[in-house]
Amino acid sequence: MTVERAHPERIHPNAILAVLSLAGVAYAMLSSAVIPALPTIQHALHASETGVTWLLTGYLLSASVGTSIIGRLGDMYGKERLLLVTLAVLSLGTLLAAVAPSLGLVIAARIIQGVGGGIFPLAFAIIRDEFPARRVPGSIGLMSSILGVGSGIGIVLGGLIVQSLDWHWLFWLPFATMVIAAVATWRYIPESPIRVPGRVNWPAATLMTVGMCLVLIAISETTTWGWGAARTLAMLGAGLACTLAWIVVEVRSREPLIDMAMMRIRGVWTTNLVAFLLGAGMYASFLVLPQLAELPRSTGFGLGASVVVAGLYLLPSALGMGLLGAVAGRVARRYGSKLALIVGSALTGLAFAWLAVAHSHPYDMLISSALLGVGIGFAFSALGNLIVQAVEPGQTGVASGMNTVMRTLGGALGGQIVATFLADNIVHGYPAQSAFVNGFVLQAAFLGVAVVAALLVPTLRAAHRAAAEPLRSDELGLDSDVAIEPLGAG
Repeated sequence: MTVERAHPERIHPNAILAVLSLAGVAYAMLSSAVIPALPTIQHALHASETGVTWLLTGYLLSASVGTSIIGRLGDMYGKERLLLVTLAVLSLGTLLAAVAPSLGLVIAARIIQGVGGGIFPLAFAIIRDEFPARRVPGSIGLMSSILGVGSGIGIVLGGLIVQSLDWHWLFWLPFATMVIAAVATWRYIPESPIRVPGRVNWPAATLMTVGMCLVLIAISETTTWGWGAARTLAMLGAGLACTLAWIVVEVRSREPLIDMAMMRIRGVWTTNLVAFLLGAGMYASFLVLPQLAELPRSTGFGLGASVVVAGLYLLPSALGMGLLGAVAGRVARRYGSKLALIVGSALTGLAFAWLAVAHSHPYDMLISSALLGVGIGFAFSALGNLIVQAVEPGQTGVASGMNTVMRTLGGALGGQIVATFLADNIVHGYPAQSAFVNGFVLQAAFLGVAVVAALLVPTLRAAHRAAAEPLRSDELGLDSDVAIEPLGAG
């Protein structure tokens, strides 16, 4: 690892955090805003239901592959440079979607947009490189929570746009935000002084891309093909074979794309396992809760809400995530990120357990949404800090990227299993109540296992956390009384 001399006049951390937050919110909103608009887009573009779902599938594929690769490239060539490139690509994809006249072009635009997932590992690495040590946990916690906050806001905003404007505005508004974020990145974010020389391992990148895409496509198409269909099993088998070949290539490579030695660190693999289980348990909520709220009251358990009102049920969740992200540093210092991860996973599981037994009144939705917000806020913030603490500075981008990928893979699996429950249990044209209950039970079960897995995450010595000194006056800012926990070995 080489360290280049930093610019003598560094930008204030608050300015950097504001720019990173703007970029993160824009990406997170873009990821979910299309969900309530899918029927509208399907009708406007005369598409099939299977075809329009590729607006989500294509985005997911691109994000899963691009996030880890961009994190690695940031470690190699500079985080600010890669962040600017990522925002430019994201802006291009969003502009294309805003003017696209056909479903094929919108899908292509969504695939381009998915590359924007690299914003988060790059942001974590920039924060670690640029901020005073005591500012790092709170800032990473805030950025981690933005992924959930932005997704919740995106669903609400998407419903409002669909109801009041043309669906193209789903992309025009984020496009303007991204252009501002790109200009602010160029102006205010300094280039990282930490680089890890190397080259891109293209065989490994190809195998990883093909393997992940095949697995994700197979999972995404299970509601159409079936879990036991020959196509599903063949594609899953081919994807897993490519993934295994990727791991073999990485192990034997002198310059791996993803260092498998790093992935074997206890603090890394345990945190990644929890990320996968957390994603499997909670991501379906952004689809299932609005769908449940929009079911007519004639079903006996639906709330008969409009698209906009259904989205508003997620607002307590978004507010809870934002609040917990803002105080994540204080929580990390006083109680440790491991405990925050355990508590967050447990609260998220409790939210789904509540829904499994009570979901027929608006206050049931609001209570579960609030529990989700607090739980996910705790857990997401802890994941970001734990993965950063477990690796060396030169590995921050790639390690954070892989953690995000694991969360996405888990979300794809859990979401499709729940979607299968809903698709296979139809009564009078609507999903049966038992399908929702089974989905909530499954999500609670995933999160229960996540709590157990979180117990395996190594605990850093409390004495190290207590050794920190108070902040200097020139370091005061957001969450200024927090201290970063030292690197933890497995």
